[in-house]
Amino acid sequence: MRLFVLGALDARGEMHGHQLRLLAEEEHIDQWTDISVGALYGAIKRLAAEKLIEERRTEREGGYPKRQIWAITVEGRDALGALRYRGLRELVHKPDPFDLAVTRLDPETLPDVEAILDNRIASLNAELLESRTHLATISTHLSIAEQIVMKHKQHRLVAEIAWHHELLGALPEIIADERSRKA
Repeated sequence: MRLFVLGALDARGEMHGHQLRLLAEEEHIDQWTDISVGALYGAIKRLAAEKLIEERRTEREGGYPKRQIWAITVEGRDALGALRYRGLRELVHKPDPFDLAVTRLDPETLPDVEAILDNRIASLNAELLESRTHLATISTHLSIAEQIVMKHKQHRLVAEIAWHHELLGALPEIIADERSRKA
């Protein structure tokens, strides 16, 4: 969120919160990030408290309430550079609670695991299809970088589906191993 707000203010100049929200929706950032458009206003307040952005003025258009117009500060530009650098350099792999659950199967529910895996694979396939359809629909509105980033999500989904199939194939062996350990 910080990278988005600071980057938008740096690239596009002064904006109010609603303009940032519209930009986030226009750029479909929720499709390839964990950014929630609804969390935008809280992020703006935190960035202002840290003096990375500053209020330049307030404006009122028509019957809308007054809106604070924000600009990036010198400190904000420094922070933006560090965020960009860190975002490009850091690898992020988050643990999946599913993995721990697989290693702690309940002997009473072992027969249900295959159906659970089938449902997970179906959900992942549906998410992949939705992502591909969505990208095909909006690709003319995206930059090349945004298109590639959305494909990154699709590649991760393909890998996740393949891993689930591998797990499903090993399930009889896993169940036999779990039963022998409990005996």
